[in-house]
Amino acid sequence: MRFLALVLALLIGLSLGLLGGGGAVLALPVFVYVLGIDPKTAIAMTLVVVGSASLLGAIPHARRGNIDWLRTVVFGSSTMLGAFLGARLALLPWVTAQFQMGLFAMAILAAASFMLRRQPPKADDPVLNYPRPFCLSCWTWLVSEGVGVGVLTGLVGVGGGFAIVPALVLLGKVPMRKAIGTSLVIIGLNAIAGLAGYWGRLSLPWDLTLTFAACAGLGTLLGSTVSQRISTQRLQKSFAIFLLAIGGFVLARSVL
Repeated sequence: MRFLALVLALLIGLSLGLLGGGGAVLALPVFVYVLGIDPKTAIAMTLVVVGSASLLGAIPHARRGNIDWLRTVVFGSSTMLGAFLGARLALLPWVTAQFQMGLFAMAILAAASFMLRRQPPKADDPVLNYPRPFCLSCWTWLVSEGVGVGVLTGLVGVGGGFAIVPALVLLGKVPMRKAIGTSLVIIGLNAIAGLAGYWGRLSLPWDLTLTFAACAGLGTLLGSTVSQRISTQRLQKSFAIFLLAIGGFVLARSVL
């Protein structure tokens, strides 16, 4: 079982490096359903794994200039605040493990539905052809969405890449490849803030957590390296279908 979990960790890192998100979608179910770890502990472990893998995967993007540091500071600050608050919220007695897994499943299903509905990009458009939002101040929306994404990160361990990348593209006007690199940095910051919220309240199996994180980091480096040569559009459609399957499974387990 542990060997299977480490193989899946490589795939988690690969998804982070290629798509700028998706790691927690695999990490949390692996910890809970493959390794049998309590969901609250598994969420904190997921933050360590996804956070370290994301920051490691951001290094090749930073070398290629694919990180928007201004939006990282603006969006990342709001997501970090939300992640810390979400982690504190998760520790309240009425927030059960069943509730967290159910919320996690609904977040996955929502992300997958959005990815499948999105139209393919125009040939002359440097960013993916997301529907344009209506807002009086897109920077205001960027900050407010950051807080919401951060709360979700701290509460259920979702890195938020599926929401961060579209927010950067739509509201921050960031080109897609730069949005992926920026997303990796923000996910890492989210994870640090979320873990700070759990710190001292849970006991983690650090040997397993760090081994899993190392495998995920290796996969992230590989994904970041080859991301320039692969069309992420087709990968994202396939990944969305996979999200639907994972989300349906987790939702069924949380209800039954």
